[in-house]
Amino acid sequence: SEVSIASTTQLLSVKGLRFSPAALRRFGVPASWFPRIRRAGVVFGLVRGIPGLERVRVVGVPGHDTACAFASMPASGDGADLYLSSGTWSLVGCESVTPLLGAEALAAGITNERMGDGRFVPQVSFAGLWLLERTLQDFGLHFSGEAAWDEFLGEVSRGPAPAARIDVRSPLLANPPSMRRALDRLVRDAGARPPRDAAGYARLVFASLGAAHGDALRRFEALSGRVFRRILTTGGGARNRLLCQATADHADVPVHAIAGEGTAAGNLAYQLVALGAVDSIADFRRLWLKHCPPVVYRPSTNRKAQSNP
Repeated sequence: SEVSIASTTQLLSVKGLRFSPAALRRFGVPASWFPRIRRAGVVFGLVRGIPGLERVRVVGVPGHDTACAFASMPASGDGADLYLSSGTWSLVGCESVTPLLGAEALAAGITNERMGDGRFVPQVSFAGLWLLERTLQDFGLHFSGEAAWDEFLGEVSRGPAPAARIDVRSPLLANPPSMRRALDRLVRDAGARPPRDAAGYARLVFASLGAAHGDALRRFEALSGRVFRRILTTGGGARNRLLCQATADHADVPVHAIAGEGTAAGNLAYQLVALGAVDSIADFRRLWLKHCPPVVYRPSTNRKAQSNP
């Protein structure tokens, strides 16, 4: 019943910290199944009944991994940062004290999930680097270790831009028997020829994901009335320089890639706050930024604008 994981059920009310009576009635779910909603960042007490752990304190942390990842983002206080959790899935969202509601938000596929402290994180999600992982399986390729990936990405970077981009939210990509054939169909539907090799498919996936991330930024700006000046990204995709650059190019804002393990860091953040080791999530973010400074990718047509701040 921690607030972030409870919000992923879509049974949570957008008004206050409670399950929605209307949603529970609609689906025939008894309210008695659920305890009261709790925020993360509190100490519940000491472990009982397990020898050797009597002195261990139990701390409530966000149960949703994305909420933890977003908590580690070194966001500025002016609300001008958009979050991107980039990995198997791409999750794009922003912190907000109010939910994004209405027909347009519904049509955009926005879910009003919660941070561990109860604030909202309106976000959209779609398939991310899983598209490439599945395509590489069709080629019988598996890269183990950073050196192998760096070599492959070097090959990808030397190739031409893809002849077309595809809609990464297409139902055809949900779980096809062959991801390569599914991508081929979408490329042909766009009036282009499919790539010939694995590097070509990687270029297709990176460009298409970058475009989707840029579209998400513009959608959030239109719905929220805010202007986002940068994208903060974490996860496996934050280590992928080609994907980060494609995102910066299509979003037309700098991408700050934090290569540390965001989910683990955010989990730790709430523990440290609860135990009094740091004063707030904002303080932890400042410390985390010093420990794990980002690589900044700036919008550029020549894809060479990468710098360390």
